[in-house]
Amino acid sequence: MRTHDVMYELNGKKYPCPIELSVSLFSGRWKTTIICQLLEGKKRYGELKKNIAGINHKMLAEQLRDLEEAGIVHRQVYPVIPPKVEYELTPLGEGLRPVVDYLQQWGMNFQTGAPKKSQPASRPDQEIMVPS
Repeated sequence: MRTHDVMYELNGKKYPCPIELSVSLFSGRWKTTIICQLLEGKKRYGELKKNIAGINHKMLAEQLRDLEEAGIVHRQVYPVIPPKVEYELTPLGEGLRPVVDYLQQWGMNFQTGAPKKSQPASRPDQEIMVPS
């Protein structure tokens, strides 16, 4: 089988490249923030809403549903009144921890080490610094 014949699928949509699939998973303004919150541990809906400044109810519910459908987030509903719902990362979601840690470190390095607009961009033959 040739590499370009392999298709990756998420929620019924096919992607020719696993990176495209991954990026589509994180598309949306709030998904990475939700994942970062859940990397800290299990959270109730209200906690997420309170901790994510600027997100509205509709968007939080939608983004959580997308992450649940992708198998990244587990939603636990408790049969009590008033309803109690908790969200936590699945083992698949926990697998994102090193990726999120790396992106956080990369962002911090970019913020402090990014060339100013007046400086020329790095050449393709220059070595890329990877945080350790």
